[in-house]
Amino acid sequence: MGPVRLALLAVVALAAAGEAVYIPYNTSAGVVAGKLNTVDQYYVGSNNSIQGACVQNVLDSLIPALLKDENRKFIYVEQAFFQRWWRNQNDMIKDTVKGLISSGRLELINGGMCMHDEATVHYIDMIDQTTLGHKFIKEEFGQIPRIGWQIDPFGHSAVQAYLLGAEVGFDAFYFFRIDYQDRDTRKETKELEVVWRGSKSFGSSADIFAGIFPKNYEPPPGDFYFEVDDDSPVVQDDPLLFDYNVEERVNDFVAAALAQANITRTNHIMFTMGTDFKYQYAESWFRNMDKLIHYVNKDGRINALYSTPSIYTDAKYAANEQWPLKTNDFFPYADNPNAYWTGYFTSRPALKRYVRMMSGYYLAARQLEFFKGKSKSGPTTDYLGDALALAQHHDAVTGTEKQHVANDYAKRLSIGYTRAQELVSTSLACLTELGSKSHCSSPTTKFSQCLLLNITYCPPSQTDFSKGKSLVVLVYNSLGWKREDVLRVPVFSDSIVVHDSEGREVESQLLPIASASLNIRDKHVKAYLGTSPGAKPKFWLAFPVSVPPLGFNTYFVSSMKKSASVSSKSTIYSSQGSENSNLQVGQGNLKLQYNAAGAFSLYSDSRTLIEANFEQKYKYYIGQDGNGSDPQASGAYIFRPNGTVPIKTDSQVPLTVLRGPIVDEVHQQINSWIYQITRVYKGKDYVETEFIVGPVPTDDGNGKEVAAEIVSNMATNKTFYTDSSGRDFIKRIRDYRSEWKIEVHQPIAGNYYPVNLGIYVEDGNKELSVLVDRSIGGSSIKDGQIELMLHRRLLHDDGRGVAEALNETVCLDNQCEGLIIEGKYYLKIDPQGEGSRWRRTFGQEIYSPLLLAFSEQDGGNWANSHIPKFSAMDPTYSLPDSVALLTLQELEDGSVLLRFAHLYEAGEHKDLSALASVDLKRVFPNKKIGKIIETSLSANQERAAMEKKRLKWKVQGPPADGKVVRGGPMDPSKLVIELGPMEIRTFIVNFERSISGKQLL
Repeated sequence: MGPVRLALLAVVALAAAGEAVYIPYNTSAGVVAGKLNTVDQYYVGSNNSIQGACVQNVLDSLIPALLKDENRKFIYVEQAFFQRWWRNQNDMIKDTVKGLISSGRLELINGGMCMHDEATVHYIDMIDQTTLGHKFIKEEFGQIPRIGWQIDPFGHSAVQAYLLGAEVGFDAFYFFRIDYQDRDTRKETKELEVVWRGSKSFGSSADIFAGIFPKNYEPPPGDFYFEVDDDSPVVQDDPLLFDYNVEERVNDFVAAALAQANITRTNHIMFTMGTDFKYQYAESWFRNMDKLIHYVNKDGRINALYSTPSIYTDAKYAANEQWPLKTNDFFPYADNPNAYWTGYFTSRPALKRYVRMMSGYYLAARQLEFFKGKSKSGPTTDYLGDALALAQHHDAVTGTEKQHVANDYAKRLSIGYTRAQELVSTSLACLTELGSKSHCSSPTTKFSQCLLLNITYCPPSQTDFSKGKSLVVLVYNSLGWKREDVLRVPVFSDSIVVHDSEGREVESQLLPIASASLNIRDKHVKAYLGTSPGAKPKFWLAFPVSVPPLGFNTYFVSSMKKSASVSSKSTIYSSQGSENSNLQVGQGNLKLQYNAAGAFSLYSDSRTLIEANFEQKYKYYIGQDGNGSDPQASGAYIFRPNGTVPIKTDSQVPLTVLRGPIVDEVHQQINSWIYQITRVYKGKDYVETEFIVGPVPTDDGNGKEVAAEIVSNMATNKTFYTDSSGRDFIKRIRDYRSEWKIEVHQPIAGNYYPVNLGIYVEDGNKELSVLVDRSIGGSSIKDGQIELMLHRRLLHDDGRGVAEALNETVCLDNQCEGLIIEGKYYLKIDPQGEGSRWRRTFGQEIYSPLLLAFSEQDGGNWANSHIPKFSAMDPTYSLPDSVALLTLQELEDGSVLLRFAHLYEAGEHKDLSALASVDLKRVFPNKKIGKIIETSLSANQERAAMEKKRLKWKVQGPPADGKVVRGGPMDPSKLVIELGPMEIRTFIVNFERSISGKQLL
């Protein structure tokens, strides 16, 4: 290795010692051959009692500091802060900043609205928030970020590497947090910088250079912090002062550089000169870095220069090195033997569910906004998009923020939902009203929606139907294929009938609402809305619906005399005192059997001939309190169990079974604070389990981490599979890492992984899959077993920055109790090799639930004045089973952002992992495409230009196996889009406008 070249990043930057006179420091060093080169309250600082932070100060002080020396450089990442600052600047400052950006002295990298998490986020949200940030940077500055900068998330996903890295056009991706054992191994083998191949489907075509910081994302060892209140010694080069220290500071700096060079390949190393909340007085940093650069380079042992990640990446690429190959991901992350950051996979599960619900709603709302035409003055989806983008932050959806910050995220989502809800209601009214194309700005039909439907609160459905009025239920399907599902709405009457849009009676069923659900309703409606919910509904009304792709269908709920044909009441069966040793539920192919003790014991599917024994159980882990020899506690980030306690089902409380033509339900009071409902729907071949967990008791002084278990007798050989950000599935082996030898200190926490879509196990004959309704932590701690952590209530802080215990409560009338979590998971057993179809198709349906809107009909005249059924697509067409429509969004300039995703990996399914095609002429049969351009994933550059300029890195070892299947270029005359396995293709479309200028289909 030749002399060291040190690149200093002023995040951060690097710099460098005489006489008591003005010294023009020479900071002009570039890359020298043969030498090592080192390369809201937060915003305004309104709550510095909690955290001394003011992002506004950073940017205000940064600009004049950069202008003092043309060699100084700085990088900025999170656009949510930057854009807020930008909006408050005058034209002179804006012009100055544009000059700094165009010259490369201020570089905007990563470029999303935030530095999103990589474990608890869904890939669609990752794409959306990155697209928002990249759009602003392109429009304001004409710049395209080319470097990923994910330095703070707590572990890193394969989807981040190939999708939010290579597919957005990044050349490199830099980060810090990997397992401490992994880092130690990589230091020894000089493999902190690698080529990351995150996708089996894309192979080397989506390789990206990945740099892992050797210690942290702060300045190097030796005290090089230069905030005005930092303790590090400044570089004192005035010989008239007693504390002159140039030689000492240079020696410390050079020593740090040489030490890092010894674990790094090539002559180039990077120092990140800064850390969280620094540069509030930027000149203090730059003054000292100027001196460091000047005196270090006079010393001559290394070459120091101001740099950026782009300059550093280009230097690494120019070295023409072959790099070690990294596959899979960097989960789980531990920073010491008893500190696995796997608790946050579940922390704040209610917020995680809220984010997921709003994400699916945002996808549908943007479609409806497109159908209506984006308003210049009325409600839009923009605020919800911004709120969702912020919620993806690595201290937001993760649950690793303080309670008041979590409240703020939820508040922003609520405001966004309220505005989007108004847009959705107006759009649906426009689409339903006959002749509305001419007066879509002010439709007369009023639709309402029920966000609290999961806790049986839906005022429109709880009205009195006895006076000839009917409830209109409009069901919108945001997916590109026809959808068959079962709706559930709470009602009071037991004399109800349901009709479809063509006047035919629809078979329906009334199910008594469990008292556990009603208790949640009473408390939480008042806690959330500030008003009492009023009279309690008596029943869930369940009825099947069929909805066309990208469209809606309408159903009518009305009162009927009991002598007429009305909704079937569920028959109720109690297991108490039963002589029958076994109980069976399910009317179709799928049947569940319960033993005499009320335990789920047998799953059988007559269609697939699958039969399997297994149990559903609950347990909790006692949260370590930090009082042992190692003070590490379990907290918002860290999962550190101190014992496992099985939860025994209360044998005194009988099993309750509800049977009917639509659904069979089994209700179980597991204990005083866990209630479970297991459902099998007619015609469906999966099991739905609803759980109500909480308030988790802590009166014994212990925090608790509650998990559901599915236990089978399958021989799974320590192996299970979890999704990566809702996309690829990655093979996991208990107590094993494929690229380094792990020393197991935490056999439970160290085998937990993030689950966004699902988790499954297989034994060569069958697959047991479980899908989830939000991001949670999951594992297979024993062969044949899957567990999901559902809720966490802890009494101690884990020392990673939150500085408060993860002890969520809900307060009502000055009485506070632990948070209750309501949610669902879904279970299915398939023959080996056939489970992926359900995981992919139904997984997409979980993410994009049917959107319900309610109105009132008086006198049965709806069909005379409204369109009862609608599809935006050709009525004879639907998207292939393997393709999802991710984005249909009208932009401010009238163009449309269009994004399709192939849902299967290469080789995942024998039929559906093939090339798929989408015919845009049939997706948009009533519109003519005038112009269409394929772009990068974040829509900030043409795809062809991105591919041409991306760096192609050399990798050690044999060439990549197999042929990568990607869709070919689109013929603008045929307008058919091809998608290979796992491919996501993004387009900007310009439709030819109709005479009225409306976007309405």
